[in-house]
Amino acid sequence: MVMLQNGNNANDGLPPIPVRRYFTIGDVSQLCGVKPHVLRYWEQEFPQLRPVKRQGNRRYYQRQDLLLVRQIRALLYDEGYTIVGARQKLEGTEAQKDRSQRAQLARELRLELEEVLQILRR
Repeated sequence: MVMLQNGNNANDGLPPIPVRRYFTIGDVSQLCGVKPHVLRYWEQEFPQLRPVKRQGNRRYYQRQDLLLVRQIRALLYDEGYTIVGARQKLEGTEAQKDRSQRAQLARELRLELEEVLQILRR
């Protein structure tokens, strides 16, 4: 969720996301306030946005896709980022998540190795 500099939520004016597994491009368009052709364009520009495609190339978005579309929309429309800038911001966010996950895995691995070492010393 993107917060604007003044503290307001960038997606306040958008309808809540219903509890469903899949959404069509028309659903996403209405729920995110973005036209379908813009969504198709964003798929080309943002590698993170990859809806499931079935039967005749029909797109089916999941909840995380809608959240990502809303985040992209806020970066571009509300915060004034360019496509390139928004892409970099999203990639930076993903890189931070990757780093924290790797650090957590390293901590867990170290603890497990220390336990094995204690067992071996007995």
